[in-house]
Amino acid sequence: MKYGFFDDASCEYVITTPETPLPWINYLGCKDFFTLVSNTCGGYSFYKDAKLLRLTRYRYNNVPYDNNGQYFYIKDGADVWNPGWQPVKRTLDSYECRHGLGYSRFTGSLNQVSAQVLSFVPLNDSCEVSRLVLTNNGSAAKELSLFSYVEWCLWNADDDMKNFQRNLSIGEMEIEGSTIYHKTEYRERRNHYALYSVNCPVDGFDTSRDAFLGAYRSPSDPAVVMNGKASNSVAHGWSPIASHQINVTLAPGESRSFIFVLAYVENKEEEKWEAPGIINKTKAHELLSRYQSDDDVEKAYAQLKEYWQELLSGYQIQSGCEEVNRMVNIWNQYQCMVTFNMSRSASYYESGIGRGMGFRDSCQDLLGFVHLIPERARERILDIASAQFGDGSTYHQYQPLTKKGNADIGGGFNDDPLWLIAGTSAYIKETGDFSILDEVVTFDDGGEGTLFEHLTRSFRFTVTHKGPHGLPLIGRADWNDCLNLNCFSAQPGESFQTFGPSEGPVAESVFIGGMFVKYGEEYAAIAESLGKKEIAEDARREVAAMYDTLLQAGWDGDWFLRAYDAYGQKVGSSECEEGQIFIEPQGFCVLAGVGVKEGKAQQALDSVKERLDSKYGIMLLQPAYTRYHLELGEITSYPPGYKENAGIFCHNNPWVSIAETVIGRGGRAFEIYKKTCPAYLEGISEIHRTEPYCYSQMIAGRDAATFGEAKNSWLTGTAAWTFVNISQYILGIQPSLDGLCINPCVPADFGDFTITRRFRGAVYHIEVKNPGHLEKGVPSLIVDGETIEGNVVPFVEGKKEYHVTAVMG
Repeated sequence: MKYGFFDDASCEYVITTPETPLPWINYLGCKDFFTLVSNTCGGYSFYKDAKLLRLTRYRYNNVPYDNNGQYFYIKDGADVWNPGWQPVKRTLDSYECRHGLGYSRFTGSLNQVSAQVLSFVPLNDSCEVSRLVLTNNGSAAKELSLFSYVEWCLWNADDDMKNFQRNLSIGEMEIEGSTIYHKTEYRERRNHYALYSVNCPVDGFDTSRDAFLGAYRSPSDPAVVMNGKASNSVAHGWSPIASHQINVTLAPGESRSFIFVLAYVENKEEEKWEAPGIINKTKAHELLSRYQSDDDVEKAYAQLKEYWQELLSGYQIQSGCEEVNRMVNIWNQYQCMVTFNMSRSASYYESGIGRGMGFRDSCQDLLGFVHLIPERARERILDIASAQFGDGSTYHQYQPLTKKGNADIGGGFNDDPLWLIAGTSAYIKETGDFSILDEVVTFDDGGEGTLFEHLTRSFRFTVTHKGPHGLPLIGRADWNDCLNLNCFSAQPGESFQTFGPSEGPVAESVFIGGMFVKYGEEYAAIAESLGKKEIAEDARREVAAMYDTLLQAGWDGDWFLRAYDAYGQKVGSSECEEGQIFIEPQGFCVLAGVGVKEGKAQQALDSVKERLDSKYGIMLLQPAYTRYHLELGEITSYPPGYKENAGIFCHNNPWVSIAETVIGRGGRAFEIYKKTCPAYLEGISEIHRTEPYCYSQMIAGRDAATFGEAKNSWLTGTAAWTFVNISQYILGIQPSLDGLCINPCVPADFGDFTITRRFRGAVYHIEVKNPGHLEKGVPSLIVDGETIEGNVVPFVEGKKEYHVTAVMG
């Protein structure tokens, strides 16, 4: 069943009932200040780092779902309700939530009063603006009381949840007119504070949660709201909040708007105070002055809309398939921006207090983002490279605020170095900017080198870390962090990745071997473009040797092996009792071209369809593990059908789809694409459960009791890889070092389509015709009226527009 609908013209998903299977959320913010907001107004806000600079509290594991957010209570006589339904959950006469690009709009009505809330983060200020409009739709005057509510987090979200013996004593507030300032720890180690303000005089306020809620009550029935009178409480320790009371009289047909601003302000150390104990509010006043009227809000909102329209215009398709159009033109690109900003740090499943930015994750996120804002991609690549060690290995994670490696889990994930080549290569293909390779970047353990030197050490790390079969050593883990072949975690509480001898000289990864073939060739192509002929030739010799090794030591007879464990035993082999075939090497080895000319690529993909496919997507492995294998680790700790143990990992379904385009099977590639594409799953939302406008990390597999149920939406490499799959391989518009390659691989009945693509400062108007109903093949192109052989549009410096026709044949 559906819980809403797509409004493609407005670039919005419209939710028509608050009772969705799970909270369906949106991200507000583009760069530094972010708010996660659900369809019932739940969520949380932070500045740059969701762990270290969290503004508001959220309770992840609480019941009911989605507890704490930015709430507005409307008291109308004996009735109390919220525009977004939660937390009071009063049945409304009407409800609607519109999640758009960087904004959300909520409309609720009860007893002839309507309330509309528009929330967004402006482009150039560290704040969230929420405009609430109350309207009396009745024939009699209305006497209403409006209450706002946010609960402050004490900055470090991890410490906030644990260190109660300290935290319950440190809360400090200031009140100035209609602005409530949260200044906890400002006296000592911090030079920043938060505020919550409204653009009109107030009839009362509260900053103490105890006073606002009342003893043994919750946000669903706060004493202050139910009694209709704020207590003007000032929090000293315990749990600080911010709440305003505004009494409103509305004549019939009258509307009034109220502009609330939740903000972060940072002062220089020498400018912290305006008087003893009184924080310097100069920057706060300047910020608030920009959001005092409806015109101010409309101007900032229009700038945000224009920003997203311009960003998304860089890749637009018009085809006969509305699901493809909406995902490519709007939602997939939008999610790529979110994953670029967040990595895997802050969602409703990632609490923002753990791993920060992932090295591997951020490199992959670049693949779907680089065409949007190349200059930010460039900056990110250099940040990522600084988490690399001198031997080419890397920290697995880093903190976005400090940009330093996160030692909590350390390094030793042996696929990480090659992802740096992947992200850098994608950037250079997109921009033609080879100058990034000359940037000098430090190594985390000392010393420095150009980015090209970092790539060289990434490449050489794999060359120098091979096992007995000549395949790459897996280290702590490769892409699948739950396949732990060196660790041997036997007791609860022991990390699957870092307990015991996490690295060893025997356990090998076929998957990293496939990565090495693909990204080793891309490294060689970059070196060749720089005139480094000997380096390129040496790299290609290493790649060729790995190619042969994969076909010999990595082949199981009908598919590629997954790995060799610490005892030298096969993983992902027909010889195994369970876990006989894995998805990762079938997808990545074939998309790298391994086994194509030998016929083994098709054989492996046929095995995927026969052994791993299901109606909801391709499962990660089969048969599922039914007992814990000490030598394999976390992957076998999950019940059958969930997560890495035979779940449908959406992240690597695109690898198989891309692999199918490599061998020319467009129909099968598109079939795989559709199975995990949220727009195609909207009609089964009661099964799928997560948002129908964004990708999830995994879907429960065929062995699971909840087959088809998704988890971990938004922050997943699925977003970037699916955009690469559909935009570059199925629709076939591929950036290359030489120019833009037009190489679609589509179902025979897909029909003609047009694409507008911004590339290196020029706009390409591309028309793809398929009169013969073929799946692949573009022998020539018509570029600005002239026919050229092949399928690459040569790049001409300074040219601003291209008109390209590709006829498949």
